[in-house]
Amino acid sequence: MTTGLPFDDIRDLFTRLPPLDGEAVAGMRDRDAELTKPLGSLGRLETLAEWLGAVQGTPRPTLNRPLVAVFAANHGVVAQGVSSFPQSVTQGMVSNFAAGGAAVNQICATYGLGLKVFELALDYPTNDITEDAAMDEAACAATMAFGMEAIAGGTDLLCLGEMGIGNTTIAAAIYHALYGGSAADWVGRGTGVDDAGLARKISAVERAVALHKGSSSDPLELLRRLGGRDIAAMAGAILAARMQRVPVILDGYVVCAAAAVLHAAALGILDHCIAGHRSAEGQHGEVLRRLGKEPLLDLGMRLGEGSGAALAAGIVKAALACHTGMATFADAGVSNKD
Repeated sequence: MTTGLPFDDIRDLFTRLPPLDGEAVAGMRDRDAELTKPLGSLGRLETLAEWLGAVQGTPRPTLNRPLVAVFAANHGVVAQGVSSFPQSVTQGMVSNFAAGGAAVNQICATYGLGLKVFELALDYPTNDITEDAAMDEAACAATMAFGMEAIAGGTDLLCLGEMGIGNTTIAAAIYHALYGGSAADWVGRGTGVDDAGLARKISAVERAVALHKGSSSDPLELLRRLGGRDIAAMAGAILAARMQRVPVILDGYVVCAAAAVLHAAALGILDHCIAGHRSAEGQHGEVLRRLGKEPLLDLGMRLGEGSGAALAAGIVKAALACHTGMATFADAGVSNKD
């Protein structure tokens, strides 16, 4: 029974997740057995190719239109002194993306990835979560719906990224509410705050989670109380990708907060996602353990903006190229018998 509230349609999607395609995987394994290499010799590259087929629902998956989607938002909690940079930096970095000057621009150019940046009402930060809920239900649901449109133009691989001063505080609050422990367990230095800034950040997370105590029993309610527009939009994008059979590469600490909310809401909801890398921020490694995701890369990065996911996309593209482009033993005139 529905209540007519804005989250109802989203909860309905949780019950209609398309399964991964086992027949597609079987077809890919048949081809893999004929490729000019020893069985299993490409290790995880082989399972990455199979994952693409399982999600897309075909033994012939494609990577013709890979997209890095970066969601930018501002957060009222910045008023608590949790960042070493002002909120104006968010808009400055969005302009930098548009001018091609960010790290993710260079990675996308290197690996042939599309890049879209989605601005989420940067002039209107969400409420300070130490004093009020970040959003009401209607605003949170609408932001998730906006995120769902990230794949509307058509893509066969979605890499998620974010930009927003203060958003590592938001992510830490979500993790603390979901997973318990102390606030200090989940808080990192983000943009490089000093010890005093770190203490303010820990205090802000403690106060926010205490204020909204009890919301963790309903992941969507937790999202609208403690999340930001960037995290809500990314949750929508992840969910839409699942419904439309689009594989997803998760970036780092903040992106995985959106994934963690969904993971708490529905069993198997992240089966179409892989972790691009293990961030050096906070306890991202512990988050990945709880999500059941083994990262492709561990380079000590904590930049955000989709940089780790974009790097991982290069590996995924190589995995598929090996599967589709290698000759079979018959093609090469090579015996595969001892």
